[in-house]
Amino acid sequence: MKSLLFLFFLAIVGHVSGQAPDPSILIGEWQVDLRPKPGAEPYFQKLVINEVNDSTFTGTFYYDSEIQEARFNLDWGVLTIAFVTSDGTGPYNTAAHLEGDELKGTTHSVGRDFVALWTARRVK
Repeated sequence: MKSLLFLFFLAIVGHVSGQAPDPSILIGEWQVDLRPKPGAEPYFQKLVINEVNDSTFTGTFYYDSEIQEARFNLDWGVLTIAFVTSDGTGPYNTAAHLEGDELKGTTHSVGRDFVALWTARRVK
């Protein structure tokens, strides 16, 4: 618990100072709200990040679909991530950035022809 609080502290300090936080802050389980439009009931799914290496990471998203082509970037003073998942309808291109203790992202489904905005908060 103390290590999670310390990582959260580092993220806040980094955000205030204009420096991106340590990307290991991503490791864990995130509850993603994929509601289809404002005012709709929440629609929760999981984003799980297992490991962070150099400029990549591993994990799963949306019904345990394996994350592929994962990358993160710290160059702009913001922790930004991007990755691809897939199902029977085609690829899903996802990108997000850490803002405080929340990930804010978009997912583009090529096969299902939609773009979704979402937010996520760490649960574990």
